[in-house]
Amino acid sequence: MKPWDDVISEEEQRAYAAAGFGHASGLGQRPALLIIDVQYRTVGTVRRPFWEAIEEFPTSCGEVGWAAVDALVPLLALFREKSWPVMYPHVAPKQTYDGGRLAEKVPAIMNISRRGYDFVAEVAPRPGDVLIPKKHPSAFFGTTMASHLIDHQVDTVVVAGCTTSGCVRGTVVDAFSLNFRVAVPQECVYDRGATSHKVNLFDMGQKYADVLPVGQLIAQLGPLPARAARET
Repeated sequence: MKPWDDVISEEEQRAYAAAGFGHASGLGQRPALLIIDVQYRTVGTVRRPFWEAIEEFPTSCGEVGWAAVDALVPLLALFREKSWPVMYPHVAPKQTYDGGRLAEKVPAIMNISRRGYDFVAEVAPRPGDVLIPKKHPSAFFGTTMASHLIDHQVDTVVVAGCTTSGCVRGTVVDAFSLNFRVAVPQECVYDRGATSHKVNLFDMGQKYADVLPVGQLIAQLGPLPARAARET
C-alpha cells in the first residue's frame, strides 16, 4: 500500500498511469543527500504530539518529524560510510529584514528562538558537510546549491526533511528541472498535515522523483561505489 492510497482515489491513480506518469527514473552513480530544515523548530526539542509540540515552536510538526528523523538515521549512516556528500539546506535565524512575503504569510516564523534553529542532534552536520542557508522554499533559489552539486560531480539527489509540501517539494522540482535524478525516501520527509504530505508525495512521485520506502532506497544505493577521497 502506498502512503497516498487513502487520499488519492484508485480512479485518479489510474488516470495518471494511463497518461504515462509515474515511471521510475532510477539512480545514477554519484548521489548526494540533502537534509532540509531538520532543526528543532520543525520537530521540537523533545518528542511530543503535535498540539503539545507547537507550544514550544509554532512551526513544529511534532511526532511525525521525530519519526522521520528515526528513519533518516540509517540512510545518513550509509552516506557517511560511502563518503558521499551530505548537504544541509536550512533556514538561518530570521532578521527583521528577512521578512518579505513569508512574514506576511507565516508571521510566527519570525519569532523563533535561537535554539529552534539548531540541527537535530541525531542527524546533525559533521565537519566536511555542506551547510547552505536559504531564505525561500527551494534549496536552489538564491543559494550555492547547484554549484556544490556540480563541484562534487553529483548526478542524483536524495531529498529528506521538511516540509513535504513546502521546502521538500520546491527543492525536488528545481533539482528535477536541472536534470538531476531525484529520490525521496517517503519515511524521511514530514509535514504538519497528513493530507498535504500524502498528496505531495503522490504528485512528486508521478512527475519529478522516485518516491519509495527508505529501506528500498538503501538497498538500491548499497551497491554503488564509495566516493574516493577528495584532493585538498
